[in-house]
Amino acid sequence: MQIDILYQDDDMIVVNKPAGVLVIPDRFNSDLPSLNRMLETKLGQQIWVVHRLDRDTSGVICFAKNEQTHRYLSKLFEAHEVGKFYAGIVTGRVIPEEGRIEAPIAEHPGKKGMMVVAKKGKASVTDYKVVEQWGLYSLMQFQIHTGRTHQIRVHMQSIGHPIACDEIYGDGKPFLLSAIKKKYKLSEKEETERPLLNRLALHAYKLILYKEDGTEINVEAPIPKDMAACINQLNKWSKSR
Repeated sequence: MQIDILYQDDDMIVVNKPAGVLVIPDRFNSDLPSLNRMLETKLGQQIWVVHRLDRDTSGVICFAKNEQTHRYLSKLFEAHEVGKFYAGIVTGRVIPEEGRIEAPIAEHPGKKGMMVVAKKGKASVTDYKVVEQWGLYSLMQFQIHTGRTHQIRVHMQSIGHPIACDEIYGDGKPFLLSAIKKKYKLSEKEETERPLLNRLALHAYKLILYKEDGTEINVEAPIPKDMAACINQLNKWSKSR
């Protein structure tokens, strides 16, 4: 697999994580490829994991190349002194179009691997803004000020607009052109419709931080092709329904 390196120096490396790739090995599926192992193979050296993205989330993620940088960057993330920006497609039209969600998040008491808004959970803050809206979907920009597991996914579910294609917090249905295109017909070669998107519609598009020497690191990753295809089709067909 090709690794899209967005920035690197002697202390750190920032890459564009593909959707579907684990950041670190899964304890239940240790034989699956992981981004940290792929990077170590590519660079021929040890790297340190600083933060994570969900397996199905694509986008900007950074790793440290030495222990000192790892300690420093870890403290930055723990102190919420990193700018973390995401783009996502959610279900429905979001009103108000801009706001802040401050809702504590905890592990679900009965479902392993699932999180939930709970009074006794950890403080969690997400800013959101509508970029574009259509009948069935909205394109959103998010900035998270905390780094809870599944934070954006849980917060958007809590206000009734889960991330599109989310199997845990939404209906898990793939993004189909037939849902937005009037009088959609399969081609003669197709027996079933091929989804434009069948993974979590969430992308970490920008990361901003300051290194120990004061250097600003501001890195962006473009919207991936699968999400861009959905946006293009929504612009093309939604107004016709």
